[in-house]
Amino acid sequence: MSVIERRLRDFGFRAIAGTDEVGRGCLAGPVVAACVILDLEPTLLGVNDSKMLDGIDRLSVCRHIVARARAVSVGVVEPHAIDSINILRASKLAMAEAVDQMPVRPDILLLDAVMIESLEMPQIPLIEGDKRSVSIAAASVVAKVYRDLLMESYHDRYPVYDFRHNRGYATEGHQAALKVHGPSPIHRKSFEGVEESMLLFGRDADGDQAR
Repeated sequence: MSVIERRLRDFGFRAIAGTDEVGRGCLAGPVVAACVILDLEPTLLGVNDSKMLDGIDRLSVCRHIVARARAVSVGVVEPHAIDSINILRASKLAMAEAVDQMPVRPDILLLDAVMIESLEMPQIPLIEGDKRSVSIAAASVVAKVYRDLLMESYHDRYPVYDFRHNRGYATEGHQAALKVHGPSPIHRKSFEGVEESMLLFGRDADGDQAR
């Protein structure tokens, strides 16, 4: 998974960044992106696409990445913005924010099958990039851990949706809770499944009028 990074180093690139996002398919919570520049030798044992790691392994790998990386940053786009600009634009915005917040400016950016039009820098979109690039995989792990911990914090505020376990994804239990309680303030009101519960209830889980 380091072949691409090594080839880019041979061409003179030094600050090679990978970026990836998580949470695009969720009914609740933000979309989160991370950007990671690894050290000169980018091989990190245990780094893989975050979807292929269990929670304990993912947290351990994330700590390893943060300790070994040259630079790490995170970008977050909240549900109301997702509803306003759509999930694809929100995902790209989260990645752009992560890149902009990097303490080291990337020479080149590796992405998982997308381009970020708002960024003026060399970009390489890779199909299944999180399985082909250690930098993208590292960003995937960081973004997943950050978002999971964030959704766990929301669980204490909105326990009826069981965010600690479903992380905002459309599990059967989550969809059943929506049918009983309607959407919370962190639900994506424009998403299928949430819209229907709004029509049924007209109010969100805090008692505010749904919009």
